[in-house]
Amino acid sequence: MGWLVRRVGAAAIWLGVCSAGCGGAGEYVWFQQLPPETTLASSEYVVAIGDLVSIRVLGHEEMTLKQRVRSDGRLALLLIGDVLAAGKRPSALRAELEGRLKDYIVSPNVSVNIDEAEPTTILVLGEIAKPGAYALDEDPRLGRALAAGGGLTEYASRSGIYVVRAQPRPMRIRFTYEDVSRNVGGAADFPLHRGDQVEVE
Repeated sequence: MGWLVRRVGAAAIWLGVCSAGCGGAGEYVWFQQLPPETTLASSEYVVAIGDLVSIRVLGHEEMTLKQRVRSDGRLALLLIGDVLAAGKRPSALRAELEGRLKDYIVSPNVSVNIDEAEPTTILVLGEIAKPGAYALDEDPRLGRALAAGGGLTEYASRSGIYVVRAQPRPMRIRFTYEDVSRNVGGAADFPLHRGDQVEVE
């Protein structure tokens, strides 16, 4: 249960960040209006707090490390010190490390691997039968998250289902119940990632 408490706490923090960054509770974007690359990027792995990460620098074995991402989202490396890892894709983290290591190493070649990932836990809140945090590692999709929460209550808005996202930038993504229930435009299959929160008005 320790990991669940950590994930719920982290999600609550991310929600606070998003609420501040979104500029108001009324701002949102319909999921059909998301650029295709945004939807695709949502399915890519994102490093999270608690992940066990291995980093190697070709030809510099002394730089090899295996660490868990700390509660502040950072890893500690030789030469360059603390690096923010949480919220970044491994490829982006690798590119950042190579860029920062150029001050110390000629043409650094870095590899970043996730050896152990924290469970993908999604908070489902609002007018939902069973609000709570649900582990959706094998199938992190919007339709599954709503099903895990027991479906909508009789008081729920049929046009007010939101995915609140903090990474890579804060946004609120809006769906209707009809689109999700019929999987119109792939609404039910919309990929969720860690840090997302599903809210039903």
